[in-house]
Amino acid sequence: MPQIVASMTDLGIRIGRLRWQSRRGLLELDRFFEPFFSRDLSALDEATLTALERLMECQDLELLDWLLGRSAPQDPQLGHALALLSRH
Repeated sequence: MPQIVASMTDLGIRIGRLRWQSRRGLLELDRFFEPFFSRDLSALDEATLTALERLMECQDLELLDWLLGRSAPQDPQLGHALALLSRH
């Protein structure tokens, strides 16, 4: 049972970091990120969390181009994370 609590704590920390990292300073990015990261994200699976963490490491202008459909990432994991953001 302690492992589950640790996992839930780790999950909360990771989600908190993602929310913090989603504050980018570009209004255009905020319009994509705020609705998504304001939801309950506790049901996200490990692969999705990892994809979102990797996405938050990308440069703002690159993210904006991807989200606006001007270009696409070559990495399918990043494409999956972008698809989630675009839907919300």
